[in-house]
Amino acid sequence: MSKFEFKLPDIGEGVTEGEIVGWLVEVGDAVTEDQDMVEVMTDKATVTIGAPQDGTIAELRAEVGDTVPVGDILVVLEAAGGAPAAEEEKAASAVGDIKEELPGTASIPPAAATPAPAAAPPAAPVESGPVLAAPATRKLARELGVDIAQVPATGSAGRVTREDVERFAAGGSAGGASPAPAAAVPAPAPLAISAPPAAPEDQRVPIRGLRKRIYESMERSKRTAAHYTYADEVECTKLIELRKRCKPLAEEAGVKLTFLPFLIKATVAALKKHPLLNAVVDDANMEVIQKATFDIGMAAATDAGLMVPVLRNADRLSIVEIAQEVSRLAEGARSGKLAGSDMGGSGFTITSLGRDGGLFSTPVVNYPEVGIMGVHEMKKKPIIVDDEIKIGQVMVLSWSFDHRIIDGHVGAAFGKEIIRMLENPDRLIIEMP
Repeated sequence: MSKFEFKLPDIGEGVTEGEIVGWLVEVGDAVTEDQDMVEVMTDKATVTIGAPQDGTIAELRAEVGDTVPVGDILVVLEAAGGAPAAEEEKAASAVGDIKEELPGTASIPPAAATPAPAAAPPAAPVESGPVLAAPATRKLARELGVDIAQVPATGSAGRVTREDVERFAAGGSAGGASPAPAAAVPAPAPLAISAPPAAPEDQRVPIRGLRKRIYESMERSKRTAAHYTYADEVECTKLIELRKRCKPLAEEAGVKLTFLPFLIKATVAALKKHPLLNAVVDDANMEVIQKATFDIGMAAATDAGLMVPVLRNADRLSIVEIAQEVSRLAEGARSGKLAGSDMGGSGFTITSLGRDGGLFSTPVVNYPEVGIMGVHEMKKKPIIVDDEIKIGQVMVLSWSFDHRIIDGHVGAAFGKEIIRMLENPDRLIIEMP
């Protein structure tokens, strides 16, 4: 049998490398053409790459968690039936089965979520040349306005690391290279981090795949956005009554009606009155991009980690239609069957812990958005009605905002508008356009 080397193909959209999420084959396995071999995660999506032809796996050249540049060898195959070596070049350029299903892009918004203006400022650097760097490192460079090709690399095999980019942005580059332009938001100099002590019986679990994306996203949000949190109570008696009346109608449409569609409707109503909250920050160009559409991110817990599928055009959907989409997206998140179009590009996010919601929380902004709402457990509590103490159903909502963009009184007014809608939910019908 002739052997040939199958290389990581060009996946397109400017992707230059990918992280190995999981191997679906082992050395010695017989594979058929187009059989799934490996899952590779990029900044755009998680893709499954198939075998270029029939054969047997002779070698796997990368391990789970490795970042592999486009063009590097992934697999060595023995061709079935003595296939000619000339097919090696064809195999190396095969793209495989790009499914755009996401067992892992987490809450990382794609680059489209923060589009740059059509004409970039003259001072904005342009990335050029073949540079070894992880996708997250490249994204950080774009956010900081750094030309990654000018950053001196200190990583293994000449790889540019996150610390290299941050050092360069802060003006600590070598060789007389220019610091980041004034329009960029420089990151603080990286702190010296030493490895924590570990006993021999302790287990080290690598941070990979979706968890790695969450790790990077949360760190970027807390480093960049100036968080503040506002919380308030909602008396839910009328909301509970409305949902009870609507449940049979929703069941006729085959939909399980929860409180979330009402929360989404109230949020959209408030966003229409406070459009600055339906926005993302373009830090590199010092601009706020106010979204023309009402695309609501919904943080969903999965076995793999937190994902944020997006409900598109929520202002155009009825309560029942929202409930149908919420169900579809939640199931897609749990099963890892979300399409790329279901992820990224949201202007505001809602996160709910449901019955585990506790008193309240301080949710982390889904950067580059400027606001997020946390939904907490509904509980029976004493309330005052007409100067009398009664038992009511009370829920706490909490909001976190990017204080660089959203002033305290604006965030509070936005939250109060949502509460006004939920405590008098008939307004959702009367006031919504």
